[in-house]
Amino acid sequence: MGQLNETRAVVERYLAALNAGDADAVAACVTEDFHNEHTSAAARSLTGRTAYRERLGGFLAEFENLHYDVEDLLVDDDRAAVGYRMTFRIHGKPVDVRGMFWFRAEEGLIAHRRDYWDGTTVQRQLEQ
Repeated sequence: MGQLNETRAVVERYLAALNAGDADAVAACVTEDFHNEHTSAAARSLTGRTAYRERLGGFLAEFENLHYDVEDLLVDDDRAAVGYRMTFRIHGKPVDVRGMFWFRAEEGLIAHRRDYWDGTTVQRQLEQ
C-alpha cells in the first residue's frame, strides 16, 4: 500500500475509533512519541502515546456521545487535513462545532495531530 493510502487508512481508523468511544483503539493509531497539539485556548497539548491514552478516558467520558462527521478529507503523502463537524453533550447540553484536524503519519501511524476549533463557540452553546 502506498503512503497516500496508508495515511488515509490510519486517519479513517482513528476517526472511527473516536466515534466508537474506544480509547484503546484511538491510542493504537498513534506513534509512541505522538504529539497532540491543540490550538483552542482552553485545550492542552501533550506528547506521547501513554500520556494521550491516559487523557482519552476522561475526554471521552466528559464529551458524551462524541461524534465527528467528516466534511472533507484531503491526503497528500504523509499528511492529511480533515474538516469536521463535532457533536457531543457536556453537562447534559448539546454542542455542535466545526473544526479542522491536520495529521502527519509515520509508518502507518499518526505522529502528529493538530486540532483547530473555536472554544468560544462551545462556550456560547453551553451558556444557552
